[in-house]
Amino acid sequence: MTRPAGSRGTQYLYLTTTGRRTGEPREIEIWFTHRGGRYYLVAEHRERAHWVQNLKVVPRVAVRVGRRTFAALARVVDAKTEPELARAVKKLSETKYGWGHGLVVELDPAR
Repeated sequence: MTRPAGSRGTQYLYLTTTGRRTGEPREIEIWFTHRGGRYYLVAEHRERAHWVQNLKVVPRVAVRVGRRTFAALARVVDAKTEPELARAVKKLSETKYGWGHGLVVELDPAR
């Protein structure tokens, strides 16, 4: 399987959301994994994380991985309706970082 450009050996992804109250860009550095052409994040603080609250209001985000920058559509993965995906992403995160507990967020650069 071909890995997305900029992801091999890269530890962090830079996610820019739009502030739900201010409309201003908000960038965070976060661990990530990838699967099937999409990128996945795990929010330790679940819905309390401001970046999760932001993307739920404005799902269009900007992403930087290594030297690659792209727009993506973000969504929270519902573990009840997509348990297989949620488990797979958490396992990928556990393998890469030794940690994978929290809310799974998908970034789809194709949309």
